[in-house]
Amino acid sequence: MQNSFTEENYLKIIHALSGREGQEVSTNALAESTSTRAASVTDMLRKLADKGLIHYKKYQGVRLTETGEKVAINVIRKHRLWEVFLVEKLGFGWDEVHDIAEEMEHIPSDELVERLDAFLGHPRFDPHGDPIPDAKGNLTEPDYLILTDVSLGEKVLMMGVLDHAPSFLQHLDRSGITLGCVIEITEINEYDKSASVRINGSHSLFISLEVSKNLLVQRR
Repeated sequence: MQNSFTEENYLKIIHALSGREGQEVSTNALAESTSTRAASVTDMLRKLADKGLIHYKKYQGVRLTETGEKVAINVIRKHRLWEVFLVEKLGFGWDEVHDIAEEMEHIPSDELVERLDAFLGHPRFDPHGDPIPDAKGNLTEPDYLILTDVSLGEKVLMMGVLDHAPSFLQHLDRSGITLGCVIEITEINEYDKSASVRINGSHSLFISLEVSKNLLVQRR
């Protein structure tokens, strides 16, 4: 049975909000994430439950069924593959691709997705450092650190971002902070937890706590 764009988006959001533990997601949390009235969210949840895509009881949390999980993972896979294609093959910036991939992720062709995956060389990560599910739906979330958890003097590799907003990604570009760069914490301001960092052993700059909280890193 074909699912609508809106249904697929709901499943993807429920998957994101439920986290690794698959915890139940509240109607209010979904309403906030979708910028939709709670009553409209409830109507959609009933539809998804009728199609066997979620477990839902009124006034209780919602979670994906096994079928719903597969649909959500497939949409995520398509989204991230299209982002790779847009950046690597069409020259888009990593700050430009999210909204375009949001439209392309709903193309209902498994053959197209598999050919796209092969054409790109079976990439494991998208341009923002997020893991791409494989053809069997396996999604392995790396155990990255947040930069705020890194100690003074440590050197780490920048592996991804939590904030995908274009303004944030553009700020990182202007600062020379890119995927794979080496970040060394050289000073931490005790007052506001801003930090002085050295990028790739060369240029230094100050970054705010808000920036640090949104950088995913890995110890070398």
